[in-house]
Amino acid sequence: MSSPTDRPPARQRRRTRATRARILDAALRELGRNPDSSLGDIAEAAGVARRTLYTHFAGRAALVRGLAEDAMRAIGHAMADASALDAGPDSVRGAGEGSGPDTASGSGSASGPGSASGSGSAGSGSGPDTASGSGTASGSGTAFVPGSASDPASVSAPGPGSASAPAADHDPASALARFVLTLWPVGDAYRTLIGLAPQDLGPDHLSELLAPARETVAGILAEGQRRGVFHAVVPPGPLSAAVEAHLLALLGTVNAGIWADDGSGAATSALIAAGVDSATATATVRRLHDPGRLPAARRHQ
Repeated sequence: MSSPTDRPPARQRRRTRATRARILDAALRELGRNPDSSLGDIAEAAGVARRTLYTHFAGRAALVRGLAEDAMRAIGHAMADASALDAGPDSVRGAGEGSGPDTASGSGSASGPGSASGSGSAGSGSGPDTASGSGTASGSGTAFVPGSASDPASVSAPGPGSASAPAADHDPASALARFVLTLWPVGDAYRTLIGLAPQDLGPDHLSELLAPARETVAGILAEGQRRGVFHAVVPPGPLSAAVEAHLLALLGTVNAGIWADDGSGAATSALIAAGVDSATATATVRRLHDPGRLPAARRHQ
C-alpha cells in the first residue's frame, strides 16, 4: 500500500492534468473536423508525443470515453450553476468551486440535476493518469417537486434591476426554457460526441450520458401537463425523448455548420415541441435569455 510520500508532487499533478485537458481539447477540435482523425493527428494538434497521449488514454475508445466523462461533469456543473442563479451572480460564480487543480472533482463537480451527487459524479475515480472513470449516469435524476430545490422552475431568471425573477417565472414553460438555455452551451461544446458516442462507445452510451437531463425534463413536462401548460398527447417520458431527439438534431446541424444558435432558438423550439404556442414560447425565452448571466460550459475541472 502506497504512503502519502509516494504521491507525485502537486506541481507534477497539475502539469499532468493540464496535459490531459490539452489532449481532450485537441480531440474535440480534430474529431469535430474529421471523425476519422488518428491518435497521431490528435497528439500533434495537442503538441504532445504519441506516447504521452497513450499515457493518458489507452486508445481511441478511452479518449472518447474521457470526452464523455468531461461532458457528464460539465452537465453537473451546468445544473449546479442553474440552481445558483436563484441566489444571484455571486453564487453562480461559486457553483462548482472546490475542484482545485489537485482534486479530480470538487463539490460542484458532484452536483447533478437537483441533487448533491448527480451527473457530475461520473468523473469520480478518473484522474489524469487513468483512461476512464465510472462513466455511469445512474442515480443522477431526481423527482420533480415544484417549488423545491429539485424543481428546475425554482431557478429564477433575472428581472430588471434585481437578481431574482418575479413569481410568474416559476412555471413549467420557464423551467423548460431555462433548462435548455443552461444546457445548450454544454451541448454545443461537446456536440462532437453526438456522432462519436454510438460508433466508439456503443449505442447506449449517449443515452446513459443524457439520462439525468432526460429525467429532469420528463419531470418538468409532467408538471406542465398537469397544469395544462404542455400538451398531453404523449406521456412525459416519450415526450422528453422526443424533445431530446429534437435538440440533438439541432446540435447536429450546428456541428455540420448549417445553423448557429446561442440557445434561444433551441429553447423556443423545445417549448413549441412541448405544446406552447409560438408567441408565448418566444416571449418566455426572450424574458429568460441573458447571455451575460447564463454561465458558459465549464470543462476539464
